[in-house]
Amino acid sequence: MDPVTERKPTGMSFETWVDLQIAQGMARGDFDDLPGAGKPLPRRDPEETAYDWVLEKARKEDLDLAGMLPPGMRLRRERDLLPTVVTGLATEAAVRVLAEDYNRRVEEFWRRPQLTPDAVPGLADVDALVAEWRRSRPPPAPEPPPAPEPTRGRWWRRRSVGGRQPPGRTRPDS
Repeated sequence: MDPVTERKPTGMSFETWVDLQIAQGMARGDFDDLPGAGKPLPRRDPEETAYDWVLEKARKEDLDLAGMLPPGMRLRRERDLLPTVVTGLATEAAVRVLAEDYNRRVEEFWRRPQLTPDAVPGLADVDALVAEWRRSRPPPAPEPPPAPEPTRGRWWRRRSVGGRQPPGRTRPDS
């Protein structure tokens, strides 16, 4: 049985059970050759806060820092980035769907009770985003002028070509 999924036996304290799991892992060699084993922990600047440490760690690992924002600020940041996002979309319908989805999530945020103070995001102006999308599109290529229709001879010239008449017709001079 996998030691991670084992259940704590009833009647055994949690601390005893954890100590037992660690001792069994050491006996199996699960902690041998771990990276950084035997090396001192890196020194931290005493002026550095936990927030500073998290930011530095996220930057080192190239993580998206927007995920660390509170929900309201994250929505506000998303609204600020919408104009640049919509320029990459292919159709006006896609722009409207994106903006309406954002507005739906903002309205859901408004309905939830907030436990901590947070920025209150505003709705996105769908029509302004569509106008921005239209401005970002290259102008449509002018339509080429229609090809001239082939000229046909006049009907009376066609009739008398080669001196032949359609069947049932006679020449006026006969």
